[in-house]
Amino acid sequence: MSVPPDVAEVVRRWVEKAEHDLRNAQYTLTLQDDCPFDTVCFHAQQCAEKYLKALLIFHGIDSPRTHDLTELLPLLPPSVAAGVDADGLAQLTPLGVSVRYPGLSPDPDRQEAMRAVEIARRVRAAVRGSLPLKLPG
Repeated sequence: MSVPPDVAEVVRRWVEKAEHDLRNAQYTLTLQDDCPFDTVCFHAQQCAEKYLKALLIFHGIDSPRTHDLTELLPLLPPSVAAGVDADGLAQLTPLGVSVRYPGLSPDPDRQEAMRAVEIARRVRAAVRGSLPLKLPG
């Protein structure tokens, strides 16, 4: 599939930002007792969001300005959407906002943070597997 160079570059930039979020989440988890699990969860959600938006851009689909990953899923081509875990997206979605502010949700623990990173990794794998581009990361 031939992709216009400008579209490919925009997709690569979104992927690079997604990779930064995943790297940040994974590294922060190594902090052991001093780990800010809310930050891990936020970056995991951001990773998944940016990967989904990169895929939408690749396919020429306008994405809404939203952090709700479940709103993005039905916009994906069916062949790709089938490889993305809808339940996982539903679990990640609130972590894009609620963990950033005090009192909106209980603070996540290590188990929730690890689950968020695993979901982000699965979204990453599904999206990267469907993009025929040389990607960073």
